[in-house]
Amino acid sequence: MTYRWLLPEYCEDILPEDAWALETARRKLLNLFKDRGFNLVIPPLIEYVESLLTGTGHDMDLQTFKLVDQLSGRLIGVRPDITPQVARIDAHSMNRADINRLCYAGPVLHTKPDVLSQSREPYQVGAEIFGLSEVTGDIEIQTLMLDALSELEFNDVILDVGHVGIFRGLMEALQIDSKTENDWFKLLQHKDIPSLQSVTQGVTAEFRQALLSLPKLNGGGEILDLAIKSLPATPKIMVALEQLIAVRERFNNRVKLSFDLCELRGYHYHNGLVFQVYSADYKGALARGGRYDEVGSAFGRSRPATGFSLDLRQLITFKR
Repeated sequence: MTYRWLLPEYCEDILPEDAWALETARRKLLNLFKDRGFNLVIPPLIEYVESLLTGTGHDMDLQTFKLVDQLSGRLIGVRPDITPQVARIDAHSMNRADINRLCYAGPVLHTKPDVLSQSREPYQVGAEIFGLSEVTGDIEIQTLMLDALSELEFNDVILDVGHVGIFRGLMEALQIDSKTENDWFKLLQHKDIPSLQSVTQGVTAEFRQALLSLPKLNGGGEILDLAIKSLPATPKIMVALEQLIAVRERFNNRVKLSFDLCELRGYHYHNGLVFQVYSADYKGALARGGRYDEVGSAFGRSRPATGFSLDLRQLITFKR
């Protein structure tokens, strides 16, 4: 017997109470973004796969539903993430010379839920700044992210910050090949210090000690002072530490801060500060963001970029 009312696994209707809550929250966030000078864009649900997945990495490719376009015969995908679409709009459709602040709100579709308690159809809301390379852009986005969560009544939160430039600076200084870099990256993600000790035996003492110290450099703002003493003063590392210190100075009296110099989330996508917000009573991150300069180069225009996003559907479900 066919039950025509059944939906695919991890897909569900949003019924009136939650639907109104989501719509009310969406309006609040978009009004906030508008007040801060961000312009709303609404990208299409489907795009050609090669543009849809630009710069997103292998994991997002696996999360993308793909089908053949009956008009062109080309492979298209249902968007799993709106951020690359907004980068395309900035680089091609708008093509501004000045700083461009864009925001968005809409559903995305994943082949599998990120965790078993989530829907395969998150409702992604976010904001991006293009054309601003200074750390002030990252701080502006982090401020907006915290204010957005405050609008959703998430106030007792932790801002967790890392910087992929530190690990990249070490790899460049050592002139490490891509395979070795990827192997060491995986060990750092698992904070596997014994294995890291084994594979770095041939590395000069200063840089080996720096690599081994990264998994331990996590905690409050004081770890940045320790990092200055522990890490080689290469230009890329010093810039990264200066940006982390700027974040500490801006938010130290507003929100609880946590720094993790081994946090390399989105390493093949981000190229600077990465950040996420946590709450003691919420499993997982409330919102995530980071700097992803040069992503627009695939669309013919390379620009500095930083932004954040959150799954409004999941946050509203948690609050009910």
